[in-house]
Amino acid sequence: MNILLADDHPLILQGTKSFLESLGYTISDLCSSGSNALNLIERNKPDVAILDINMPEMSGLEVAKQVQSRKLPCKVILLTMHNEKNIYKKAMEYGIYGYLLKNFSSTEIDECLKTVSKNERYTSPHLATELITNPTDNSLEQLSITERKIVELISQQKNNKQIGEALFISERTIEWHRRNIIEKLDLPKGKNTLLTWTLQNVKSS
Repeated sequence: MNILLADDHPLILQGTKSFLESLGYTISDLCSSGSNALNLIERNKPDVAILDINMPEMSGLEVAKQVQSRKLPCKVILLTMHNEKNIYKKAMEYGIYGYLLKNFSSTEIDECLKTVSKNERYTSPHLATELITNPTDNSLEQLSITERKIVELISQQKNNKQIGEALFISERTIEWHRRNIIEKLDLPKGKNTLLTWTLQNVKSS
């Protein structure tokens, strides 16, 4: 996995580079502006670009938009101080793969990269509580009986295998139901969001 890093703060840039290299990752490019990041993504085609949202010339969000519109083969991860829902929704619209708060990035970035390497999206659990829409009273009424049972088991922090065994269905079917539940409840499509929602809104028995 070749990684491009972009941040307009030199100490953060070098610190992130050193930290990721200590975990065994390859840093192929460093830059300090959004326009340079986009040029390097186009020219060198890194597998992943880790971008600060606030950068000169182009923001990380604008770079993500261009990566999507130009169909560049690069997965974008945004590092940010922002937890505003409108910024997050824009990031999702632009197809970003990871969304991390800078304050917690050192403890989450490895898991984020491992998740992204599997073509899955990762949202910091520290963001999830702020970003998930507050449910209406009839949220669960949108779900089927099986989906409601799955939500109840998720609230008990059961994994897919345990849920499948309890309901006598396959793990793949559980994963399919989870995707449907996330869509019906209009939750962010990131890791941990369904678990966070159930812990907040479902009383486990």
